[in-house]
Amino acid sequence: MERTQLIGILHAERARLGRTIQYADPETWDAASPCEGWRNRDLLAHLAAQDAAAAQLVGGEPAVELDAFRQANGGELWVSGFNEWAVRVREDVPARQLALDWGRAADLLCARVAEIPPEEWPRRRVPWLAGEIAVRYLVQSRVVEWWLHGEDLREGTGQEPNPQHWPVHLTCDLGIRMLPYALGLAGLSFPGASVRVDLSGMGEGSWHWGLAPREAPPEDKKPDAWIEGRALAFAKVAGRRVPGTYFLDIGELVVGGDEEIALAVLEHVRAYVD
Repeated sequence: MERTQLIGILHAERARLGRTIQYADPETWDAASPCEGWRNRDLLAHLAAQDAAAAQLVGGEPAVELDAFRQANGGELWVSGFNEWAVRVREDVPARQLALDWGRAADLLCARVAEIPPEEWPRRRVPWLAGEIAVRYLVQSRVVEWWLHGEDLREGTGQEPNPQHWPVHLTCDLGIRMLPYALGLAGLSFPGASVRVDLSGMGEGSWHWGLAPREAPPEDKKPDAWIEGRALAFAKVAGRRVPGTYFLDIGELVVGGDEEIALAVLEHVRAYVD
């Protein structure tokens, strides 16, 4: 996606998540969120920690909390451990302060990303949770995170869902781009194979993607498996909110070709690292 458009989507999603936080009933912050084991306020703590780290790294600064976690754990960093730690160290911080901390971190990230010169955009990389990452993919991952947890917060605080085209599309896109990684986590490998994903409605798009690391299918290659259906459904699967079998059962997603590959994709696709 072109730089200016992606940065614009980042700003728009930051504003939309800000409104979700603003409209939440204060009495709901201590209630359980849809994320097992976390309250709604814990989602704010999680976002505040990750976006502060992202803004610091984009600005060329040390990621203070990432470094503190490593120091406390023998130099190791694993994503789920850091997330739980970041929530725990904020468990007594008032929800209003968590919201302010997240907003300031998100604003700083938006500003620093926009300051990257266009000529540096394609090659700028930063260290992130699972290794070095291109800034454009860091930006995409933050849009995805803000959309997924924004919908979690809307559910947890009694607000109606509010999906939008670009966050849904970028969630589908990131999940598809991460397929070799996600399948590898499950011990699966399909060298030489590819999947075609055709999605309609809000977030629509078409992809033909290789299923092994660093493999891109030739333009004239016939995909070994295919998935079709509603983009919003696929995004919820990629966000690990709803299992793919649910949408297969109600017909919002369908598979074809090598069904073993297609079903493996739906079972293991993920749009984030944990």
